[in-house]
Parts: sequence; C-alpha cells; structure tokens
Amino acid sequence: MSERSASYEQGSLGLWQSVAMGTGVMIGAGIFALTGQIAELAGGLFAVAFGVAAIVSGFSAYSYIKVASAYPSAGGIAMILKKAYGSSTVTGAASLLMALSMVINESLVARTFGTYTLQLIDGEGSQVWVPVLAVGLIGLAFAVNLAGNKVIGTAANVSAVVKIGGLLVFAAIAVVASGVDLRVTMWPPAGEPGAAGFVGGVALGILAFKGFTTITNSGDEVRNPEKNVGRAIVFSLLICLVVYLAATYAVASSLNLEELIAARDCALAEAASPAIGGYGTLFTVIVAIIATASGLLASMFAVSRMLAMLTDMELIPHRHFGMPGDIQKHTLVYTVVLAALLAAIFDLSRIASMGAIFYLVMDMTIHVGVYHYLRDDVGARAPVLLCAIALDAMVLAGFLWVKAQNDPMIVVISAAGVGAVFALERFYLRRIRAERASRDAGAR
Repeated sequence: MSERSASYEQGSLGLWQSVAMGTGVMIGAGIFALTGQIAELAGGLFAVAFGVAAIVSGFSAYSYIKVASAYPSAGGIAMILKKAYGSSTVTGAASLLMALSMVINESLVARTFGTYTLQLIDGEGSQVWVPVLAVGLIGLAFAVNLAGNKVIGTAANVSAVVKIGGLLVFAAIAVVASGVDLRVTMWPPAGEPGAAGFVGGVALGILAFKGFTTITNSGDEVRNPEKNVGRAIVFSLLICLVVYLAATYAVASSLNLEELIAARDCALAEAASPAIGGYGTLFTVIVAIIATASGLLASMFAVSRMLAMLTDMELIPHRHFGMPGDIQKHTLVYTVVLAALLAAIFDLSRIASMGAIFYLVMDMTIHVGVYHYLRDDVGARAPVLLCAIALDAMVLAGFLWVKAQNDPMIVVISAAGVGAVFALERFYLRRIRAERASRDAGAR
C-alpha cells in the first residue's frame, strides 16, 4: 500500500465494540463538562434539555443510518457528502467542519480531564495545570492510537463498562443519600430560563450525543455494517440517554441551581461531595478520568480515519513533512497537534460553543443533501429528513442568539471559521482541478 493510501482494517470492529466507541466519545465529556453549562442556559430544565437533545440527535441519526447502511465506508460522513454533492466545495468544507468539530470535542474532553483531575489537588493557582494535563492526555491517546484497532477496541469495551456502571452507581448513591426530592425545581423552572436559553442548552446537549457519528466514520471497519452501523448508533444513543438522565437527576437532588452553575466545569464531582462526602468526590473523579481518557482515544481513532479518507478523495491537501508511515498516521499527528493547541488556548465554554456551531452547520448540510439527492436511493422518508433540518435550524438559531448576547466574540470566531473553511476548500479544489487540466493538456 502506498504512503498516499489510508490504512483500514475491514471488519475489525464488532457490534459491541462499535457501541463502546460511540458511547465512549459521548460520555467522554458530555455529562461531565456540559451539565453545568447547560444548567446555566436552561435553568431547572437542564435535564429536559438533555432529553430534547437526544430527540434531535435521533432525527439526525436517521440520515446517517440510512446512507451508511446503504454505502458503508470508513470516513462515512465524507462519503455521505460526496454521494450527495459530488467532489464539490460543499462536500470538502462540510466534511472538514465535521472533522474540526470532532477535534474541538477532543480538546473539550482533554480539558475536562484536566479539570476533574485537579479536584484531587488543593492549592491556589492549580488551574494553570488544566491545559498541561489536557495536552498530556492528548499525547497519551496519540501513543495508544498508534497501537491500532485491537488495542482501541479493547480499551473502549473495558472503559465503557466502567464509566457507564460508575455513573449509574454515582446516581443511585447520590439519590439515596440526598433523597428523591429535587433541589433544582423543574416546574416552575429554577432560574426562569427563556425559550432562547433553553434552546441554547439543547444545542450544547447535542454535543453530548453527537459521538454516534464516530460509528458512521468507522463504516466498513464494522463487521456486517449494513445492519450493525444502525444498531450500534441506536444502542449508543439509548444507553447515553439513560445514563445522562440518571446523572442529571442525581445532580439536581444534591445541588441547587446556584451551586450547580458555580461548579459548572466539574458539576458531578461537586454533586458527589454533599451526597457521599470525600470518597464520593474521589469516586466521581476517577470515573471522569476514565471516561474522558477513553472518549479521547475513540475520537482520535475516528477523526484520523475521516481525514485520511478526505485525503484519498483529494478533497483536502496533504503533506508528509518527512514523517514515516501511511497517511492515517499523518492525519493522526495533525489531529493531535490541533487538539492540543485548542486545549491550551480556549476554556471549556468557548470550546463547547464552537464545536456546537460547527457540528450543527455540518449536520444541516448532511440532511439537505440526503433530502435533495439521496432519499430515493437509500429509502429515506422525506418528512423525517425535513424534521431533522428544521430542528437543527431552530437549535442553531437559538444558540447563536444566546451567544450573541453573552459572548459575541465566539460567534464571530465561529462564523469566520466556517467562512474560512469554505473559502479555502474552494481555492484548493480550483487549484488541483487547474493542475489536472494542465497535465491532461500536456499529455495530448
């Protein structure tokens, strides 16, 4: 195999390995990093926001399942876009937005790891270690990814059981210790959130579920992909919904809204303390460390495969820079470098916001493409696709409105990022097409 080719191991992931990978990415940061941020926007309705986010993600998953089951491929999202839009600027730019949202999620996961790890350390100024720990975890995940699919699959299986079981145990103990009465009232909702704030909370909640796309990107690396890709996505979403609702109920029974918002970057650790004491905090932090580390591992596996596919499709440029190995190893390096830079520069709130915006733009592009060009080929129902488009548009508009009020700079940065991706992709494709035309003319 040439160095220009990506390396894939067809049929190397079983159904439950795929489920573990999907839940690994979702639980990696979703519940640990986003609970407090969602509560800040949605108030007492933060648990409902998680539930609505699951519904929106379920509609989104419909397009991915239909196309990925009909045309399984490693780098599946890029394949879906190419089937819909051809080798166009839209295909390349939307694929890159997905890859960037995944890299952004990796930096979110890594900083969550750093934040929870520091709960074990006392002392002023310890927060400076958050980016250091984040970058260190990214480096460790890179080393494990070099070991290949079998190591990743085994780690995902073991960690999935540990963190899902750990979160359910945390929820059960917290509810027993604190009582079934909620300190954060759902109705009338604590904090009196507006409609826009609730929708903004849903947008962040979607980040806690979007890890199902990791399974789509694995494509024909999943055994019997025509059936198992869809099954793995559905199982992953349902498992995460149950875990999230249990954890949010436990948090709401242990903390009031003000306490939850104050501890937004490490809400679960804070909730464990009044319920179970110091041992509860230690237990929750250990589960968080396992969850974030395994989530980062699974995400790197998926995004490096996707970037390798985009390179093979000649939709993005690639340079070896003297590195050995195949193209997937190179894209893994690029993924690690970018994730480390983001983890070092941005805080959790801005990382999450940027990831949500990039993902929703890409997701709408997928649904529009499937609706207009692929629905007959893959047997997708138009009403479901239209609902997915409408839900994404509503959530994105609400989130942008909220962020324009309290953090307009991240809206500007995100909009500039989307525009730059489309502009650079258009420039690149025009250039390589011109070069190809020149070579063809010279050959005549």
